[in-house]
Amino acid sequence: MTTQQRGVAFPASEDGRRSTTSVGRATVAEALRTADPNGAAHAERETSWRTGYLLHFRRLVEAGLASREAALSIAGTGLSTLLSQMTVVDEDGERPLEQWRTTASSRTFDCVEIDGDEEAETELTLPLHGSRLGGDALRAQLDRWVDRGAMEPSAADAVRLVMDHPEWLRLEGRTVAVLGAGAEMGPLQSLLRWGARVAAVDLPLPDVWERLARTPCAGTMLVPVRAGGPAPLPRRAGTNLLEEVPALAEWLAALDEESLVIGNYVYADGADNVRVSVAVDALTTRLMDELDDVALAFLATPTDVFAVPADAVAHATRNYETRSRAGRVLGRPLRTVSGGRLLQRPYVPDADPGLNDSLVPQQGPNYALAKRLQRWRATVARAQGATVSMNVAPPTRTRSVVKNRALAAAYAGAHRFGVEIFEPATSNVLMAALLVHDLNTGGGPRQEHPWQDEAHGAVHGGLWRAGYAPRSALGLAAVLGYGSARG
Repeated sequence: MTTQQRGVAFPASEDGRRSTTSVGRATVAEALRTADPNGAAHAERETSWRTGYLLHFRRLVEAGLASREAALSIAGTGLSTLLSQMTVVDEDGERPLEQWRTTASSRTFDCVEIDGDEEAETELTLPLHGSRLGGDALRAQLDRWVDRGAMEPSAADAVRLVMDHPEWLRLEGRTVAVLGAGAEMGPLQSLLRWGARVAAVDLPLPDVWERLARTPCAGTMLVPVRAGGPAPLPRRAGTNLLEEVPALAEWLAALDEESLVIGNYVYADGADNVRVSVAVDALTTRLMDELDDVALAFLATPTDVFAVPADAVAHATRNYETRSRAGRVLGRPLRTVSGGRLLQRPYVPDADPGLNDSLVPQQGPNYALAKRLQRWRATVARAQGATVSMNVAPPTRTRSVVKNRALAAAYAGAHRFGVEIFEPATSNVLMAALLVHDLNTGGGPRQEHPWQDEAHGAVHGGLWRAGYAPRSALGLAAVLGYGSARG
């Protein structure tokens, strides 16, 4: 990687290169050091990190299952190791990321407040295949998703509770900072339709803000804008998180005394995904230090490693044992010619918990590290008593996914293996409803072990309950879906 980085940056080596591999490998190794010394040593010796990372990210979850203390140690050490390596590059040179926690900003933002003129929705409805479901129709759809194994029962229960309490939708007394306001999976549109107060944060790109300004609004949207100047709002709005965390922290802290929710919905390609996730984390910890009441919100990716409850293991085992005759006939030769890699049994029978490995090699180690950073922060913050909403979101046909041909093909063929791919509009509202639930219930029930918190309320599209280990079916799904993906 070149040295041309501004704002949050990977550290420069003696030859001036900024290696994402060395940072990722060191982070994983140190995170494993106490809970799994052998795993730490193997990670340190990994010479093919870009392909070998899968095993080591799996071990991070496996090692944490030993105890609550082990899971918290991995999360805390992983966070501190990653953040201690990252730096900030600006006009004054390069310095440790930690200094951003106390640095005053030389830049300032004004606040533009946009009050909506729409009537707030007073019933939770969900878009699905061109229709909008509410009431009994939505309850029936939740039942179907649970029966098919596309979501955990706890997720359906949470949505039903929001339906029973439509007054929750407005999130009275809270301001939700939506970082990545224009993201397809972000909750901004839903929250504004429900009458919530939202601080919208995204890049200073006029086309993004022109689109956001057209969002139907029954609540209030707060926008950071460059101070002064006659330019229209889309040309003054927005901030680059990579470079402007101190200024954005000061802007958010000054909004008012209401409870602040920091919602992380940012995404970038490759190494920039780690950089922007680190920037959000720096913003988060700074505001948690400065303000009394800060809640955190994340969307966990389904293409990761999770411990899953015994009920999910039993469901997947039944699906494997009752697979079609064609699956039985073709499965054995396919496993033989692939060296056992294809169409594997999903779990060790009767495992409690089971381990679901849905990591996708094509997404790469930087994507995995960025998402693991968010999970670690959620784990640590929850243990410290903060309200945290972090739910596994379903596999969704977002632009960032379908532009990858291999992933687009796999998604097109996934239904043949019991995995449902959601449309962005459906995922968006569904996950926003789970956010509303969590913020009104203190983050949901506090579990004995962090893996149980992560599994609660998951909408994984069937990846946890399908009849085959996800990665063992991914290649075949891509082959079967290739024609549909091209179309």
